[in-house]
Amino acid sequence: MEELEAKVKEALDAFRPQLQADGGDMEFLSIDEQKRVHLKLTGACGSCPMATMTLKMGVEQFLKDACPEVTEVVNDTPAPEFGF
Repeated sequence: MEELEAKVKEALDAFRPQLQADGGDMEFLSIDEQKRVHLKLTGACGSCPMATMTLKMGVEQFLKDACPEVTEVVNDTPAPEFGF
């Protein structure tokens, strides 16, 4: 599992500039037993309405290509709180 984690982190680092170009970033949290990668989106990505699409269509596809063992990418970003 440590080898997979190293590969995942390397792939995330390769993808990261695409998020940073839009003022966002991501934080690696963990890989679970089902080989799902748990991430937290930060910066502009954390509150963006397109964040789920970015995660699934962008990060997940990129990660699956780089690390075929990965089954899914899970967004563990807390929902934004609106103080009305």
